[in-house]
Amino acid sequence: MFRRRAVVLVLAIALGCGHKPPYEGRSVVELRRMLADPNPSTRIQGAYGLSLQGEKAREAVPDLIRALQSPDVLLRAQAALALGAIGPGARDAVPALTAALDDAEWSVRRQAALSLGQIGADARPAVPALHRLQTGDPNGLVRKAVEQALPKIEG
Repeated sequence: MFRRRAVVLVLAIALGCGHKPPYEGRSVVELRRMLADPNPSTRIQGAYGLSLQGEKAREAVPDLIRALQSPDVLLRAQAALALGAIGPGARDAVPALTAALDDAEWSVRRQAALSLGQIGADARPAVPALHRLQTGDPNGLVRKAVEQALPKIEG
């Protein structure tokens, strides 16, 4: 009986959410505009939406590099996520992602490391900084992300 109620509750919540996320159904151009919106939540949603576009969001790389400089931690993390999702097409972001490895927030450092791994061999200039984090970062999740990224970069 409990299981049935739990399933009904989950379905009710899922079906009751008639609002679609702000990034859903948006083009890359629209998502790029969202990155410049005055509302911080809209900027974060725009970056996340770009991460779902993958390589198609390549034209947004300069915007995402700027977003890595934001004072908003969530926006920096989502921008790094989107750059990683773009993959090798985001090679121009390697210096900015390498700088993000020194971010005060562990979540940004972690995502920057993972994203450098997704960029692959073109992220080779980041290897010394990644090796530094591999042994020196106080956060285990950051160190694990570095361990995942390095083989993808070093081949």
